[in-house]
Amino acid sequence: MSELSVGGVDPGVKPEVADGDYHGEYKVPAGKLVAVDVAARGGRLARVSLSGDFFLEPDEALEDIDAALTGMPTSAGADQLAQAITGALRPGVQMIGFNPEAVGIAVRRALGHATGWDDHTFDVVPATVLAPVLHVALDEVIAKEVAAGTRPPTLRFWDWDSPLVVIGSFQSYRNEIDPDGAAKHDIDVVRRISGGGAMFMEPGNCITYSLAVPTSLVEGLSFERSYAFLDEWVIAALADVGVNAKYLPLNDIASDKGKIAGAAQKRYPGVVLHHVTMAYDIDADKMLEVLRIGREKMSDKGTTSANKRVDPMRSQTGMARAAILDSFADSFRRRYATRDAGYTRDELAAAERLVADKFGRSEWTHRVP
Repeated sequence: MSELSVGGVDPGVKPEVADGDYHGEYKVPAGKLVAVDVAARGGRLARVSLSGDFFLEPDEALEDIDAALTGMPTSAGADQLAQAITGALRPGVQMIGFNPEAVGIAVRRALGHATGWDDHTFDVVPATVLAPVLHVALDEVIAKEVAAGTRPPTLRFWDWDSPLVVIGSFQSYRNEIDPDGAAKHDIDVVRRISGGGAMFMEPGNCITYSLAVPTSLVEGLSFERSYAFLDEWVIAALADVGVNAKYLPLNDIASDKGKIAGAAQKRYPGVVLHHVTMAYDIDADKMLEVLRIGREKMSDKGTTSANKRVDPMRSQTGMARAAILDSFADSFRRRYATRDAGYTRDELAAAERLVADKFGRSEWTHRVP
């Protein structure tokens, strides 16, 4: 049996975090800033000091939180750290504007396991007109490049030259699509890699973007909280164009007048793909002929008039779609470090191959009948 040092650390095993003093911060979505200063010694947290603009009652609970984390392994995940805090808090403690998970995330960031927006420089790819199925394939291509570190985190806007319905990865084809309506309007159907609902896409009718980020950016966040976290920037971008919007669990964005957007995610090892589609000006009558599920949703809203338009972004902003896309990109650039980018020949070729081998094949599109 090997000899163990104080704290249970094997002296023959190199800790994954070097001894030293570290600082980390995490801003809770719609909440307060949580900051921690930690000292790592021999693979353990030797000292922890929590601070921030949150509210905590009683005052003594701050010392209890620091003590609960002291001695924890530097490899502990955000959930483990949160459990240690929860177990140490006395009945009646009130954490206002933050929670144990937020403290765990801040510690993970301090130790270099998690990253913040300011730790990255993002590629921003402007709206580029391509066949919409290529954009579906590019989601997979770009995400895997970000995971491999061959491309930095990337925000890319879609634009397309033909109509398409994009169904979620787990949706039933026959439950979603009316084949007669799709044939009548010459609209093809493609299944994407992420979950969520169907996207009825005609040229100029939607605003769609994809954000591929390393998993370190959402370290410690549940799926639900990661949606809110990754949508924060676009809530601010919507305010820039005059739309008062908010995040609605699990994956919607709504204005004062109702839902305007839906989000979906796909996670591969090392990367999170998060994409959002907003209705700009959709022909609801045509959509209802093509999408079965849309009929039920629209009937709940009492939609019976002919030539009905679903146009929240156009009507609420009074702006051209291209102007909104430009404003969104500028909003992102103001918030984070960015560089302007495009698609390489290799990326487009890889997307073409994926269309031929996967996204354009019936086996994939109909994998959930």
